[in-house]
Amino acid sequence: MLTPRTNLTRRILGALDASPSRIPVLVGGCGTGRTTLLQQLRERIGRTSALYLDVERTATTPERFLKAIVGSSPFPISEPAPAGARAAFDATLAFLCRPRSGSGEPVTVLLDEFLEMRTFESFPGLRRVLHDVIDGLTTSGNRFVLTSRYVARTLRLLRDRSSRFEVIHMPSLTAEDTLDMLGLAGESPTRDSRDASRGGAPDDRDHYDDTYLARTVQALADGRPAYVKALADELAVMREHGGPGVSDPLAALAALMGSEGRLSKHCSFCYELRLHRARGYGALKAILEILGEDEGLTLTEISLRLQRTPGSTKDYLSWLEDVDLVTARQKRYSFTDPLLRVWVRLHCRVTAPSEDDLAREVHRYALPRLPQPPEPREQPAEAAYAMASAGGSGSGIIEID
Repeated sequence: MLTPRTNLTRRILGALDASPSRIPVLVGGCGTGRTTLLQQLRERIGRTSALYLDVERTATTPERFLKAIVGSSPFPISEPAPAGARAAFDATLAFLCRPRSGSGEPVTVLLDEFLEMRTFESFPGLRRVLHDVIDGLTTSGNRFVLTSRYVARTLRLLRDRSSRFEVIHMPSLTAEDTLDMLGLAGESPTRDSRDASRGGAPDDRDHYDDTYLARTVQALADGRPAYVKALADELAVMREHGGPGVSDPLAALAALMGSEGRLSKHCSFCYELRLHRARGYGALKAILEILGEDEGLTLTEISLRLQRTPGSTKDYLSWLEDVDLVTARQKRYSFTDPLLRVWVRLHCRVTAPSEDDLAREVHRYALPRLPQPPEPREQPAEAAYAMASAGGSGSGIIEID
């Protein structure tokens, strides 16, 4: 079965194989699978033909960034290391745009979090780094795939740029993807153990229940692979300790959102990372707390609660939109990541959340998102007849409309 994820891989490979090649730019929030997809592409293309660079982890100074690239690249460089920030950046850009494989064919460069090259703009002579990078990649004969967690900034940078850039929004996982990540696609140990208890006879209700579980997890995780993976792992632990019948996604989510929970730490990281990339740290945190209390507020409503002028509040909101923490729809503001709002409600407070707090907030978040439970399955006529006969009814006859 084709899913948006498999179609996405095909779309990227098609862009790279075009003549001239297009440059896919994958954008999406935290946990949407950008890095995983790039690493899968590197394995598919081949490590000797593709160079993967985690820009976020290695962008310190232009000189050290160049050294990190040369040290990890399968493509040789013969020029000596230049001195000075501007010279090192120019050498980096030339290295990314000019290398060829041993056969002389173009190579593929995978730049994870490419916007972090903006770090170099704090050095002398480097005031338009990102524009220089875009111009260099546009004219290069090599193939590139870029990613960024900052959707608004990426779209603004690429506006009116070369049509060679193809912005692709990371799709949410489908219920089928989620079923696969839960380990329930096809035969599973859980289902096998249930079948064994019935003498080896498979039961359609197992797949029916598994599908509903996958839809529930997909809804709670907002379709984000990192969230689905965390829930899948927690559910596996619950089944291991509580038996094969234990599959409570809400309890799993509550455990993951506790102070030491995996998703709580993930949300904390994304929250701080994005706030530190924006301006007005304290005021922005205050607005997020306001939207944590009530979503869908207008600019005027937020400014009144913030006790700031509408003009100042509008600036603050634009800075939050710039790092994709909030989204405006019909002039009403909400969290871009709904699970991050749950984290703010739980953890941006004086005391750590209690178990009752966790249960209350998780249920409040989950109830409007849960899929409809499956309809009770009708008994086959043969089973109904057998049950009636075994029960010894008066006439021994059962009428079936």
